Amino acid sequence: MAKKPVVKEARMALNEFKEEIANELGISMLNKNLSSNITSRQAGQMGGKLGGEMTKRLIENAEKSMAYRSDLLPPDLD
Repeated sequence: MAKKPVVKEARMALNEFKEEIANELGISMLNKNLSSNITSRQAGQMGGKLGGEMTKRLIENAEKSMAYRSDLLPPDLD
């Protein structure tokens, strides 16, 4: 991750989350030589997709958490 997480203890979980989403999107996070084989435009497109999906899911999780606290959703909804 480029920036430090607000909660430093979450760094490992955020990196795992990023890798999970990257795998779902078909983006390999393991290939360290990838950056030398693609253009900056391609790298930006991959990063944009990955960051956008991470943001979408983090917001979804936060909304669910808020709703649970408000007793708006049944506890078994996932």
